[in-house]
Amino acid sequence: MPTNDEIRLRDPFVVPVADEGLYYMYGTARAGGPFGTGGAPGFDVYVGRDLMHWEGPLPVFAPPEGFWATRDFWAPEVHLYEGRFYMFASFKAEGACRGTQILVADTPRGPFRVHSPEPVTPHDWECLDGTLYRDETGAPWIVYCHEWVQVGDGEICATPLTADLRAPAGEPMLLFRASDAPWVVSVRPGQRALVTDGPCLHRAANGAVLMLWSSFVARGAEGRAYAVGVARSQSGTLAGPWVQSLRPLYDDDGGHGSVFRALDGRLMLELHRPNRTPDERPRFIPLREAEGELMLE
Repeated sequence: MPTNDEIRLRDPFVVPVADEGLYYMYGTARAGGPFGTGGAPGFDVYVGRDLMHWEGPLPVFAPPEGFWATRDFWAPEVHLYEGRFYMFASFKAEGACRGTQILVADTPRGPFRVHSPEPVTPHDWECLDGTLYRDETGAPWIVYCHEWVQVGDGEICATPLTADLRAPAGEPMLLFRASDAPWVVSVRPGQRALVTDGPCLHRAANGAVLMLWSSFVARGAEGRAYAVGVARSQSGTLAGPWVQSLRPLYDDDGGHGSVFRALDGRLMLELHRPNRTPDERPRFIPLREAEGELMLE
């Protein structure tokens, strides 16, 4: 069984299933992503019991005939919603903007099928890394990145979804920009190229709404390193305003992080590290929470 040190994976996303005693780990790995390992574009899953040893990769999604996207099959996240498993994933084709589309399956092992008829992010925006969030009323939203490649100063936005997760139910709402965080540096020195990646929402025990997201911080021989920051909603809702942490939560060239609770109850940060190709590996770091703040153990 391969271990984390042997699995090349970006954007890891783990779904714990308590009644099976199993973890399901998805991520960006197959051909059609930022690098290829052979085979057709699609998504796989790894299955394990200890966040270290895994069975897989096992295929869970292959694009059906006529599917619009041909490349950049990125950052799959799987969320249990109303009894079914929904995958939010990024796709792109030549001449079409990158966008997040929603797939569905009855189990975390798939197979996942196309659910939303088209991407649920704006069609004329370059978008990626959509995640599901249910607000204080239980209504579903997609939170995602409006990419720096189009706007220069990357944005985190949110759009309400219909209850069946098939389509947008309203207009996009800007939550914040990369430049709002004091620690963010450009990926292209001398240019306005400020990245937003991988938003993840976490509601703390005291009710605080936190968002983890990734960008680049000044560090190391290359002058920058991938990092995970935290923003807090002062209103406790998506509308914010969002206040950025002064320093990243994690800045050791790892990112696209999210939070989950392990089967033993521990709060965990998942990310890939390092960010350089071809060395990306899934990593899991214990977190602790105190008075609505997240800290590394």
